Amino acid sequence: MVKVSFSKQSNYAVSAAPIKKKLANFFVKMGIVSDAEVSIAIVGEKRMMELGRKYLKDKKLHNVLSFTPTETKVNFIYPPGGPIHLGEIIVCYHEALREAKDENVLTDEKIYELIEHGAMHLLGIHHQE
Repeated sequence: MVKVSFSKQSNYAVSAAPIKKKLANFFVKMGIVSDAEVSIAIVGEKRMMELGRKYLKDKKLHNVLSFTPTETKVNFIYPPGGPIHLGEIIVCYHEALREAKDENVLTDEKIYELIEHGAMHLLGIHHQE
């Protein structure tokens, strides 16, 4: 089972529990049934721009970023026998809000769509730009 940890700023209206449940079900559907964990963060534009500059060397505001443990260059050692850390998924709340409005969908639906997209990247499923 995949454990999903979720962090967001308190002023972002996001229903974490249903999103966590849907993502856990997504991982099961994708065949990830061993003990694993993924972290999700909902951030503002400023933080997302900082992450884009630091890790992608660009000045574009991204709606979602995902990083496997090897991409962040953090030398954290996970204890043996513990869950496999799949990585981090970061969503820009304001971009998700704009896209949800443009697409006429609920904000939580758009945020989940972006999170699932990031999860696919963590699993090695990529797209052509």
